[in-house]
Amino acid sequence: MSSLFNGIVLGELSLQNRVVVPPMCQYMATDGLPCPWHDMHYGGLGISGAGLVIMEGTAVEAIGRISLGDLGLYNDEQEAALKQMLARIRTYSTAKWGIQLAHAGRKASSQVFDAPYPVPPEEGGWIPIGPSAIAHSDRWPAPTEMSQAEIARVVESFTDSARRAGRVGFDLIEVHAAHGYLISSFLSPVANRRTDDYGGSLENRMRFALQVASAVRAAWPSHKALGFRVNGTDWIDGGITIVESIKLAKALRLAGVDYLAVSSGGNSRQQKLPPVVPGYQVHIAQAIKEGSGIATMAVGMILDPKQADEIVASGRADLVAIARATLDDPRWALHAAQALGEEIAYPRSYWRTTGKTWPGYKLVHPPPGAETGMQPAQPGRR
Repeated sequence: MSSLFNGIVLGELSLQNRVVVPPMCQYMATDGLPCPWHDMHYGGLGISGAGLVIMEGTAVEAIGRISLGDLGLYNDEQEAALKQMLARIRTYSTAKWGIQLAHAGRKASSQVFDAPYPVPPEEGGWIPIGPSAIAHSDRWPAPTEMSQAEIARVVESFTDSARRAGRVGFDLIEVHAAHGYLISSFLSPVANRRTDDYGGSLENRMRFALQVASAVRAAWPSHKALGFRVNGTDWIDGGITIVESIKLAKALRLAGVDYLAVSSGGNSRQQKLPPVVPGYQVHIAQAIKEGSGIATMAVGMILDPKQADEIVASGRADLVAIARATLDDPRWALHAAQALGEEIAYPRSYWRTTGKTWPGYKLVHPPPGAETGMQPAQPGRR
């Protein structure tokens, strides 16, 4: 049996395989509500063959949205709409379902579809909030520095959204603490210049993240999994480092977090990213796993089934997140299983497309790496 299609237990949540469709913003919501696009998009991912699908970054309050097109889970209408949508999808999906709870912080009030400009208040936007009054870039307004009372309010917003996620019926929550959004900006010295209990030392910079983790864990049923997406590094001098991220991982594990999705960057426009080659972030997930003992999910340019299987088989990460490759091929996990010689259930209506029933299958899906020549990423590769 391949390692990729061997099951795993996160906390008390059992997954049928290690393939994860991670959160990917769709920017198609109105007032935080899902629309028919979300039904189509997540319905398709629900029959992808992945063991876990995590819905896109979903704001815990209105000013926590990246854009006006973000999903939200901070009112009754949003809760009811997500509950109805998830129930429809589960009619056919055997995957476990998660949701990423997020607050965009100083990167909020953006134009949709990653346009690098803010929406001004007179056009429906707002002045963002952050740990310090430091703008994300020269195009962005300086955020309002949060008081300790505002920090407590946002912690409660995460807690309230976690309770709502439980009522919706999700199996897993992933808290977004990467990419320069609110929790990530508290963790990074690049964005956090506070002089109170939430700034300065790593212990202080971790305080907000740990308060969110403890509050969400207390509000989230013990049999359901809790994860955090974190930055392993900011890729900039003076930013968060892998050594610091290992200390954060240890603290999050003690707070009841079951896994970390390990990403990087996004806190500074001056970041110096390495070449974005297949598996370029896997070594960070490996370092955090080995240094803290927490389960990790590797993300970033994982494209090939053999590459993904090797990452898990070598123990460098426990799960792999297949993001844009799944948008490109919504049956990535099903095709990966066949490429690795695994038997995996296809949706009944698609049974004619399996390798056993369709003579054209091998022509459409040649052996892994045959066209690209990609090789599994090696330990330490950047």
